[in-house]
Amino acid sequence: MQTRRYEVFLSFRGEDTRASFTSHLYASLQNNGIIVFKDDDSLQRGDHISTSLLEAIEQSKIAVIVFSKNYSDSGWCLNELVKIIECHRTIGQTLLPVFYDVDPSEVRHQTGEFGKAFSLLSRISKKKDILKWRDALREAASIAGFVVLNSRNEREAIDHVVEKVTLLLDKTDLFVADNPVGVESRVQDTIQLLDIQQSNDVLLLGMWGMGGTGKTTIAKAVYNKIGRDFEGRSFLENIRETWEQIAGKAPLQEQILFDIFKEKTTKIQSIESGKITLKERLCNKRVLLVLDDVNSLDQLNALCGSRKWFGSGSRIIITTRDENILRGSRVDKVCTIKELNENESIELFSWNAFKQASPKKDFAEISRKIVEYSGGLPLALDVLGSYLFDRGVADWKSVMEKIKVIPNDQVQRKLKISYDGLKDDTEKEIFLDIACFFIGMDRNDVILILNGCGLFAEIGISVLVERSLVTVSDNNKLGMHDLLRDMGRAIIREQSPKELGERSRLWFHEDVLGVLFERTGTKAVEGLTLKFPMDSSESFSTEAFKKMKRLRLLQLTSVRLDGDFEYISRNLRWLCWNGFPLTSIPSNFYQGNLVSIELENSNVRRLWRETQRLEMLKILNLSHSHDLTQTPDFSNLPNLEKLILADCKMLSEISNSIGDLKKILLISLEDCISLRSLPRSIYKLKSLKTLNISGCSMIDKLEDDLEHMDSLTNLIANNTAITRVPFSIVRSKSIGYICLCGYEGFSNDVFPSIIWSWMSPTNTLPSPFHTSNMSSLVPLDVSHSSSDSLSSISMHLPSLRSLWVECSSELQLSHDAAIILGALNATNYKELEPTATTSQASNMTTSAQVSKHSPKSLLIQIGMNCQVTNILKEIILQNMDVSGTGGCFLPGDSYPNWFTFNSEGSSVTFRVPQVVGRNLKTIMCIVSTSSRDNITSSGLRNMLVKNYTKATIQLYKGEALISSEDEEGQRLVSSIEPGNKVEVVVVFENGFITKKTTVYLVYDEPIDRTLNLYHLPDLNASSCSDDENECIGKRISTREESTDDFNQNRKKKNKFLCCLSF
Repeated sequence: MQTRRYEVFLSFRGEDTRASFTSHLYASLQNNGIIVFKDDDSLQRGDHISTSLLEAIEQSKIAVIVFSKNYSDSGWCLNELVKIIECHRTIGQTLLPVFYDVDPSEVRHQTGEFGKAFSLLSRISKKKDILKWRDALREAASIAGFVVLNSRNEREAIDHVVEKVTLLLDKTDLFVADNPVGVESRVQDTIQLLDIQQSNDVLLLGMWGMGGTGKTTIAKAVYNKIGRDFEGRSFLENIRETWEQIAGKAPLQEQILFDIFKEKTTKIQSIESGKITLKERLCNKRVLLVLDDVNSLDQLNALCGSRKWFGSGSRIIITTRDENILRGSRVDKVCTIKELNENESIELFSWNAFKQASPKKDFAEISRKIVEYSGGLPLALDVLGSYLFDRGVADWKSVMEKIKVIPNDQVQRKLKISYDGLKDDTEKEIFLDIACFFIGMDRNDVILILNGCGLFAEIGISVLVERSLVTVSDNNKLGMHDLLRDMGRAIIREQSPKELGERSRLWFHEDVLGVLFERTGTKAVEGLTLKFPMDSSESFSTEAFKKMKRLRLLQLTSVRLDGDFEYISRNLRWLCWNGFPLTSIPSNFYQGNLVSIELENSNVRRLWRETQRLEMLKILNLSHSHDLTQTPDFSNLPNLEKLILADCKMLSEISNSIGDLKKILLISLEDCISLRSLPRSIYKLKSLKTLNISGCSMIDKLEDDLEHMDSLTNLIANNTAITRVPFSIVRSKSIGYICLCGYEGFSNDVFPSIIWSWMSPTNTLPSPFHTSNMSSLVPLDVSHSSSDSLSSISMHLPSLRSLWVECSSELQLSHDAAIILGALNATNYKELEPTATTSQASNMTTSAQVSKHSPKSLLIQIGMNCQVTNILKEIILQNMDVSGTGGCFLPGDSYPNWFTFNSEGSSVTFRVPQVVGRNLKTIMCIVSTSSRDNITSSGLRNMLVKNYTKATIQLYKGEALISSEDEEGQRLVSSIEPGNKVEVVVVFENGFITKKTTVYLVYDEPIDRTLNLYHLPDLNASSCSDDENECIGKRISTREESTDDFNQNRKKKNKFLCCLSF
């Protein structure tokens, strides 16, 4: 595969953005380490792009196109675009459009200022070039990008573009080390063994060495250095530990697919099926795969079964402590990781102990002695150096005396010096608890549990992290190096080398079995864990726990306890019982001190048969309890912070008492497929930060009260039956991350897509056409009219609700329409005379007075409502609301749902299209006008519909248009047939200027089919205002609706809008 020379090709129109937006974007990309080719159009140009420029486009991974108003008047820019589109189609180049001070629809359809520039170029260009340019513009503008509407949003827009480019380029590197001493030379040696440039074969490299030598650190550094030279890369860390978890195997296979293909949709059901999937997906892909800490052939076979799984040129790196894993032909080369030499060891130790590259003068000799005892192990040097940092010479000598009595080959005991140096016994207790029970668990959960034990865990864990005894991963999981873990466990063994029941913590399987079977446990035991495979079950007597009076931590998997549960310690804080076999917790099991109850995969149907008030309980996890039918009375759990009921398939109702959880932070109801609704009280939870209802396939709505959940930060609700997102969600001041209806991301990114694209066809806004005071004006039909008969009734037009005129020819239609419009205009003029002079009336219609006018937008609907009508109406009204005093953006065509026709002024002429299998249901008309500030009426007097094909004229009084589904409206719609040439004319009162008129023809949904809500049109397709800073959206309605809160929140969440493509 050819290596791409550039990461980003930047295309732009120099005279528009070279000195502003583009220069700032270019600098920001470079500052983030991105290699950019900037096409500077200040250079001499001709009609054809140079070969070098074409090559630059081909050698770029991503093309960023900055569309501006004059972009389309440059043949050079447009030819660049054609080449970029070609690369997008043929070699998969990623295209990212930026719409700078130009609407995406103008680019897509070549309208507005952008279209004018294009038209000028088209006059002097060849037809074949014009066609290519139009096609390229249409495709590019249909791709999701960024809209920058004004200079105030530039900085934020640039940050978002850079963030997106960084994500697409996978620029995020793995953390290697704070002090990577000796790493670079080993990285270069490893890369040389990988033979990347010389061999196009699939190569497997094994990295072997004892724990603590830095295998993972070097593998990460290699991954960072060469990973982006491959088509995809994946780093699987701590495979040995993850593999031992109950559900750890298939997720590792899924992780490879996600890392390489950036998708979460692939779900692997079993290891064997995962092997097939990996082979099928990866066989044509050149990838870098790192498998860290492999300790069994099963792991290797599941994740890297054969070289045939991978595309040519792929490289697989395997780190392991077991040399047997790498024997035979399993790998092509083996790299043995050696300990650091003396100089490297001194430097690494010095960075940790002195924060400089060499020891301080007074500590030089003693530093060398400590380094000598470290055996060149980076972990030992890190831990010892961190422990001795900022201590005096006397402390150093004391440490040195301790080290002398520890054999050089016993690294675990050397590390114990840092443990002994912990000042507080609680810190030691926390370290030992983590070493035995909590590695891989969520830090916050562990803090809650250990705080319940009186150990002040938050500060304690922070100290352990500072001393390099414990790590916290990016996803907040606690970690500990194996050497440190084994050192901690060795400390516990030393408490009672022979009497197992006298040890404070029991974790080794055989030791625990011996204590329980022989019932030798004593009050010394504070923690115990015993795990069996999920498909087995072992029974023990509760009497085995009788003497364990100080038992705090109990972790069981697939274990059955028989007997009196009064024998279980009353000091228990953590009950983690995977596969709990009973249908409820026995009433004689004292739980008053429990901080966490975790009964995953249990047989529980009802948690407690008798009411339990648990003041200390913080965590309740009943996930995968498939027989659970009801939740407890939450009013008795006043301090609960986490409620996890994921995959409780029989759970159909949540207790209304959930509203009493005043301290709750997280509720997960994921995959509760029988749950039909959320209790109304849940929306009263002011402390809740995360709500997860993904997979609750029967939950069909979220209430508008959602906005009252003041602390809700994360809302996760994919794969539900929700068909209407409450619009109040945009008023939430707290929601930051949302995963809803297929949309995932930060709220300011996904809210526009959710609100505009996830509209329920059954959700109707208050109709702008409703009124309780219908006019008594009468309709009138004039069949086969003559000019005389029409003239005779022209004076009565103000009294007619509607007028239907059938003409004998198109010529007569034009003549009669002129008579009608003349009569209407005359009436308007006469009505103005009592309140204004002729001069004043004239002034109101002159363009010089436009600045004194306020823009308004008017929506008119004729015909029957249907699903499509409701959706379109909501979108239009929503955007009229959202625009506030700004522009009103209207959707374009959405075949076969609706068609759009628009024109400047007060009339639109169009030919009715044929839509197979559908009937015209509704005509909607949006008119952009302006009037004096002191005029508050809509101004609409009449609408005239001329059907040239059928030679008919239909006139409607403004009041008649209030009713959208009356008989006249239905008659009008039914009279219009495919192929008819139709003109719609709107007539307004004097004092109004009609700027633009848009007509929608809406077609009904075929029977037994559901409207596809994911294919709505571009919402920015048509603007109904020439002045975005002054447009005011109006509705024909007798009901007042305040949209200030809505608009303010939308403005906050949408400082610039993402361009949606459909």
